[in-house]
Amino acid sequence: MQGTSARPPRAAAPRAQRTGIGSEDGPAPRAAILEAEAAAAAVVGGTGPGAAWLSGVGPLPRSLLRPRPRRARARRRPTRGDGESSWLHLQITAVWTQVAMVSRQPLLCSWTPHCLWLLGVILLMDASARPANHSSVRERMGTREENEILPPDHLNGVKLEMDGHLNKDFHQEVFLGKDTDGFEEDAEPRRSRRKLMVIFSKVDVNTDRRISAKEMQHWIMEKTAEHFQEAIAESKVHFQAVDPDGDGHVSWDEYKVKFLASKGHNEREVAEKIKNNEELKIDEETQEVLENLKDRWYQADKPPSDLLLTEEEFLSFLHPEHSRGMLQFMVREIVRDLDQDGDKQLSLPEFISLPVGTVENQQGQDMDDSWVRDRKKEFEELIDADHNGIVTMAELEDYMDPMNEYNALNEAKQMIAIADENQNHHLEPEEVLKYSEFFTGSKLMDYARNVHEEF
Repeated sequence: MQGTSARPPRAAAPRAQRTGIGSEDGPAPRAAILEAEAAAAAVVGGTGPGAAWLSGVGPLPRSLLRPRPRRARARRRPTRGDGESSWLHLQITAVWTQVAMVSRQPLLCSWTPHCLWLLGVILLMDASARPANHSSVRERMGTREENEILPPDHLNGVKLEMDGHLNKDFHQEVFLGKDTDGFEEDAEPRRSRRKLMVIFSKVDVNTDRRISAKEMQHWIMEKTAEHFQEAIAESKVHFQAVDPDGDGHVSWDEYKVKFLASKGHNEREVAEKIKNNEELKIDEETQEVLENLKDRWYQADKPPSDLLLTEEEFLSFLHPEHSRGMLQFMVREIVRDLDQDGDKQLSLPEFISLPVGTVENQQGQDMDDSWVRDRKKEFEELIDADHNGIVTMAELEDYMDPMNEYNALNEAKQMIAIADENQNHHLEPEEVLKYSEFFTGSKLMDYARNVHEEF
């Protein structure tokens, strides 16, 4: 573990205001679809905005072009998880249906090109409100840009996200490790069951067809080590990309050039302006991200500070779980964002407080209830080690340390308790198959009928 470098403090702003790294939440996909259907239907029916334009006697209303305003909030509101990634396709289908109806009318078929253009307008209007998926690591990995050299918001095998949200995929990550193939939603069930039983056999070291807490603890540590090695390999690739001269050190300016290039800026122009100390024309949001990254760069730089990172320091810059000093920095950031009374520790109300925003329907209320319930359980059972109702930075650091063996044992006990229907403090094949969704993210049916066949 490495130390941190001192840097003059600057005024702190809430994370959502100063990073811009996270994505905005929009309305639930179903609501967006219904809204699009209603808008198209109103235009076609001659009653809504744009009806006059469609009939050829008026312009397209500005209300159809104006982007939907977003509500300000301190932190992300919890959003729906898997299954929503295809919402845009569904929305296109919904609006297209209305367009197709118009094209079949003899009097309006000449306006079909205009209807197609209207389709594009409606989709553009709702694009900024596209819902973010913050619960599935598979979706996050699929949408992350390959040339993006930002430190990831999500860290495999770490209990909290960088913004303080619970890692909903944690149990799957420490049970499956990198071996997630075969558990996709469209995977063949028989093959998935067989693979799950192969994993069960590997965890069951003494082959008694039961998984004890100790066996699960050792397995968790092994899978966490896999994620560590994966992060090291990923960091090595990024380090080579930002170290063009291959001298084994990356300066802040070298990283800054590559970062801005990944955001669409001309790499050669940016490098030239930085070399000549000329002002860079970048938007305010990107500037805030750079300020935050520079803070993190200083923390990863071993003293004496020279703003040059070695490959090891660059690893801790991208993955703070690999460095004690950077893990502490991450903890301080999370506490600062959640701490409401400024005492540099967290009470239960602070930890479970909901992001700013209004609840518009029962689905939103259910998500809020789930948010509070999950965080309260985590706070009371795992984070607050001395059970005094207050979480210190030291307690949060121990909780988040992925290589903490004591925490791994507690996690093992909790994972067993979830599926231990016969209350014998062990996991058996039938229980693992029945609770497959908890362990793998996929629900495997007919567990009782197939357990003897697969094991």
